[in-house]
Amino acid sequence: MCGIVGAVRAQDNVVDFLTSGLERLEYRGYDSSGIAVLTDQGMQRVRRVGRVRLMEEAARQAGLRGHLGIGHTRWATHGGVTEPNAHPHISHELIGVVHNGIIENFETERDRLQKLGYQFESQTDTEVIAHSIHYEYTHSHQGDLFAAVQSACRRFQGAYAIAVIAQDAPETLVAARMGCPLLVALGEEESFVASDVSAVIAQTRRVVFLENGDLVQLSTQGIDRMVDQHGATVAREVKVSALSLASLELGPYSHFMQKEIHEQPKAITDTAEVFLVGGFEPANFGDSAAEVFNDIHSIKILACGTSYYAALTARYWLEDIAGIPTDVEIASEYRYRQVIADPRQLIITISQSGETLDTMEALRYAQSLGQKHSLAICNVMESALPRESELVLYTRAGAEIGVASTKAFTTQLVALFGLAVTLGKMRGRVSAKAEQNYTNELRLLPGSVQHALNLEPQIITWAHQFAGKDNALFLGRGIHYPIALEGALKLKEITYIHAEAYPAGELKHGPLALVDQDMPVVVIAPNDNLLEKVKANMQEVAARGGQLFVFTDLDSEYNTSKDVHVIRTPRHVGVLSPIVHTIPVQLLAYHTALARGTDVDKPRNLAKSVTVE
Repeated sequence: MCGIVGAVRAQDNVVDFLTSGLERLEYRGYDSSGIAVLTDQGMQRVRRVGRVRLMEEAARQAGLRGHLGIGHTRWATHGGVTEPNAHPHISHELIGVVHNGIIENFETERDRLQKLGYQFESQTDTEVIAHSIHYEYTHSHQGDLFAAVQSACRRFQGAYAIAVIAQDAPETLVAARMGCPLLVALGEEESFVASDVSAVIAQTRRVVFLENGDLVQLSTQGIDRMVDQHGATVAREVKVSALSLASLELGPYSHFMQKEIHEQPKAITDTAEVFLVGGFEPANFGDSAAEVFNDIHSIKILACGTSYYAALTARYWLEDIAGIPTDVEIASEYRYRQVIADPRQLIITISQSGETLDTMEALRYAQSLGQKHSLAICNVMESALPRESELVLYTRAGAEIGVASTKAFTTQLVALFGLAVTLGKMRGRVSAKAEQNYTNELRLLPGSVQHALNLEPQIITWAHQFAGKDNALFLGRGIHYPIALEGALKLKEITYIHAEAYPAGELKHGPLALVDQDMPVVVIAPNDNLLEKVKANMQEVAARGGQLFVFTDLDSEYNTSKDVHVIRTPRHVGVLSPIVHTIPVQLLAYHTALARGTDVDKPRNLAKSVTVE
């Protein structure tokens, strides 16, 4: 959600980096973009509504060139999608700012600044930042941009990441972080700031992840000054990123979502490796995991969106395999209610990016109540959630660019399954034979996922039938109900078809009123102990003239007819069936989006990394 880039170089023009960096951040979701560069003619800015390529072309035509600059992709929060609301924002041709996050007290600050004579050209909270820094820079800290930004930030409430330049400080780039991700990258006689590593990986792999409250001043020589939220001088570790540049490119695929769907056998293999090589041992989750796991008697999982559906799936495994009471909550709801704390409850947070603000704040709320045990399931090394959690297990999905999560979801499920078996083993519920069976099932899982991917031609046929629809229902029972939820979410996200998911047994309690010949009903119906119940629910749909689209297993007895369409996976894979049945619903959404002509990787109104409430 929104993307920041910034650069200061001794020799080379920064414009090419700013535009290419913003293109690599497009996956985060945005509706406008812009750059500001210090040139021989002063601070010059180019902004455009729409894709980065439109802004890039305008910058090229303007001949923009300089050694210091900042750039931004904006996902609208305060104010509509207009060029005046696009970043960067400039105050009095002196201070330029780009900003991610939300300044919660911006109205109070706006009133204060207007009384001081400042005029506002946008509806954004970001313009408050630019004018606040300008005031501090010209009244209290003349010539010291670092001190001016530090002073201004003390007034802001909320979450933000900012990068700031000043017309009369041509060698200085200042950045600050509070709640939103931001990193520094160091090259040879050049320094960068960015929202994530993907923006800078083509220039350098040497990165510094800023901590909450950090303020940093950069020059061509690297980090000149850095202080923490208390104003104390600090030095953060320089890390070498392992991110592959190839993982950020499409290769032979048409879309990142397509690429990432087909990368799932490898992503699952890589994530499962920790359990296949090292066994289902607590040490996989951290040095203190054995002590923590022995101390807990229940689990609460906090997550949002797709990660929330992974949590709902995991609840079945954690209770069935580990025998541990498990509760699942939407992070944004949990943090705003009165919670009864339990120090012996394990708080698990799940986030692809590790920077999801609602989930991050929910963890902090839990910790403030005395919840001392926490585990993060995350795909991004050194992100906020792992750093603030007691234990961590990284999924190995690799970079996920498409806004609609695919391989991040299935690797989260693998990690959570591994946790369930580990806890079950520690609690004496998983015998040596059962552990071996779980290991074998996990080892065979990538092959089963590949078999599901091979169903793509049949799913394409279904997609063309879905493309003309306005609504759809998804049904599942037991552990497959969350997969129905995920299937409905995928269809909504990238096709804009209204889709809802229900436990199949709930049909007769309301949703059945929606069923007619124009309502496709997708059913997740593997050959498990609920099969006969699901069949009965399908009859309820068929009796009302509904069109059934059934994802099942080879050994399930479903007969295809005019109103019942069936696609079978090669075999029922037992306890890991939810992961395999995720693949067809992802492919259905993807190919329906293609048939409807929507933007698969960048669906309207959505963002990849949600760093605002």
